[in-house]
Amino acid sequence: MARNRKNQSAAIRFGPALKAILLCLIIGGSGVGYVWQKNQIYELGKQIKKRELRLAERREQNEKLKKQLALLRTPAWLEGRAKELNLGLGPPHPAQIRRLVEPEPDMPKPGSEGQYLPSAAGGLRWGTWSRMRSEFITAARDAVGEEPIGTGGR
Repeated sequence: MARNRKNQSAAIRFGPALKAILLCLIIGGSGVGYVWQKNQIYELGKQIKKRELRLAERREQNEKLKKQLALLRTPAWLEGRAKELNLGLGPPHPAQIRRLVEPEPDMPKPGSEGQYLPSAAGGLRWGTWSRMRSEFITAARDAVGEEPIGTGGR
């Protein structure tokens, strides 16, 4: 016997329609997402272009300011500006100049020139190192008051 549609459940009747609506929502949502993404890429491109133009303008302005600063630092411009403002500036009189004599450097004692100089191999020479070590040990013993080993207390 043929079955009556009235006896079918609601899920069976609305199933294909629900699938079609869900499929349309997925396709429509993907389309909207694609358009939104392309719009974001376009907006970011505009921002990048605007910032690149601003950077170029700032670099150009920086170069102009460097040239202006170089001009303002020249002695000729400074002298002209000082005369223009009547500051009374000029070269010093010979009586105003004081000359200082630089003392000569202390000369090392003969025989001690190479005491702390590094060797060509990149360190202190062995003889210098050995001499420094023995001087240190002697100074340490003198400070403590010990006598060297093997002298027998003489």
